[in-house]
Amino acid sequence: MRRALSLDSSPELSVPFRFFLNAPIFALLAAGLLLWAGPDAFASRWMPVSLALTHVFTLGVLTSVMAGAMMQILPVATGIRVAGEQTTSAVVHALLTAGTLTLSCAFIVGTPALYALAVVLLAAAFAWLLAACAIGFWRHRDAVRNGVSDVLGASRLALAALLATVVLGLLLACAQAFGVSLPVVTLTNLHATWGLAGWVGLLTIGMAFQLIPMFLVTEPYPRAITCALAPVVFVLLALTSLSTAVIPRLATPLAALLLVAYTAFAIATLYLLWTRKRPEADATTKFWRTAMFCVAACGPLWAIDVWTGNAAWAVTLGVVLLFGVAWSLVNGMLYKIVPFLLWYHAQRSLTGAAMRFAPKVKNMIPDRIASRQFWAHLVALALLIAASQWPEVFARVAALAVGVSAVWLGLNMIGAIQIYLQAKRKAVPARRPA
Repeated sequence: MRRALSLDSSPELSVPFRFFLNAPIFALLAAGLLLWAGPDAFASRWMPVSLALTHVFTLGVLTSVMAGAMMQILPVATGIRVAGEQTTSAVVHALLTAGTLTLSCAFIVGTPALYALAVVLLAAAFAWLLAACAIGFWRHRDAVRNGVSDVLGASRLALAALLATVVLGLLLACAQAFGVSLPVVTLTNLHATWGLAGWVGLLTIGMAFQLIPMFLVTEPYPRAITCALAPVVFVLLALTSLSTAVIPRLATPLAALLLVAYTAFAIATLYLLWTRKRPEADATTKFWRTAMFCVAACGPLWAIDVWTGNAAWAVTLGVVLLFGVAWSLVNGMLYKIVPFLLWYHAQRSLTGAAMRFAPKVKNMIPDRIASRQFWAHLVALALLIAASQWPEVFARVAALAVGVSAVWLGLNMIGAIQIYLQAKRKAVPARRPA
């Protein structure tokens, strides 16, 4: 069933927004790094510059937006507030941003001291975030016990997956910083799986259950999917990890089942988007359709990678997962969440005659402007996929396309913020008593 949001529980605008603003900045940084590295970035997933580029994107872009979205959605959708949300937001954002930059530099430079510093910064960021969420769940344990099974359940599993991702990542960073002998390849694969299929994937599933029907005006997801999908994905992740250590021959079939689960989610989402009540596809719908088609493509790409053992196909799969799936989802939802939050906080700050200065939500980022950036994003995705197979030809062209798309998104977000600030400035005289 569709659930109404408790907008009065929304945190201060700065709580999620500082995380959202990281997205275009770090996407532009990733484009610059790719432009500098050129074909070397696509030579192998194990190249230092490839690892730096991956973590600029996964931490600086995806995790930043996911953390901000979670701190915004949890209170309004479930009534659960992250402990000390303003302090938590400021501290986690600062530590995460600094840790991401430090880790990326460590990959490129290879200095053990930088790895050690990155471990401290990122461990502190995620420990604070997870502790604040845990305290929030404990304070609202009655709501947790009797509350929503889809958004809340998927969010809790996503946080558990984040914990697994962080632990594995810190082990790998410690191996680089202190020379600890570890099975690096196995741990890296598990780290990537828990990060993308666990943290990003599960939180996306939970957010989609609330946001797709609300913002894209679709029917709710089938009850079987909202109740079962997130737990099934988490169990498959756990079994895949266990089989990797105990019965390696089962890891491949379990990974295939995990892809089947996500493909089912993609098909269900595409069906809802196809049968939505608004015939015209806006920018967010186009981004989500692109992401779901990319999810469906991951199965065949993974099978080709396993069958051929060709490193180029592993890079292609990574591009489709990171840019085609995750970044398309995040980019698309920013065009709904950012205008809506700015409109809502503008409305909440105005009273009486000053209400005439309140902007309309559809004017914050007009759809025609957002749709133009979508086509820039689609061109960048196509060039990145081509670069994964023919890096000498397409690598730097793809970098320029990613940079154009990132700048375009940033300018659209800045334009919406300016409209919000103008509305508040115009309202000041009207709010003063006669």
